[in-house]
Amino acid sequence: MTTFVNPPGVHTPIGYSHTAVVPAGTDLVFLSGQVGVRPDGSTPTTLEEQADQMFNNITTLLQAHGLTASAIVKLTLFVVAGQDIRTVRAARVKMLGSHAPTSTAVFISQLVDPKLLVECEVIAAKQTA
Repeated sequence: MTTFVNPPGVHTPIGYSHTAVVPAGTDLVFLSGQVGVRPDGSTPTTLEEQADQMFNNITTLLQAHGLTASAIVKLTLFVVAGQDIRTVRAARVKMLGSHAPTSTAVFISQLVDPKLLVECEVIAAKQTA
């Protein structure tokens, strides 16, 4: 089981952890950057809808490996500048609940498709032993 640690000497994180230790006998599952595109290929227009769909896509990909959101070790969020990060955080909490993996969030000028407002890369850990 992955251990999340927030040692003294650094600020207390809110909603994420500073470090994660993945034990031996664990496979790492890397998810490509996920965006808010629906299974039919359409893209919602609002950040809220895109963030919800993005995290739904992540949940579906994790389930394909027999995993849940609690297996996530690291999230990297890319949010288009000018968008409200609180909207993305709210969607994240819907998926993660109290689970607090390591995390990075970055504002960027644009994603590959100008309609896209948010993207998330994920690393998850799957016990094999």
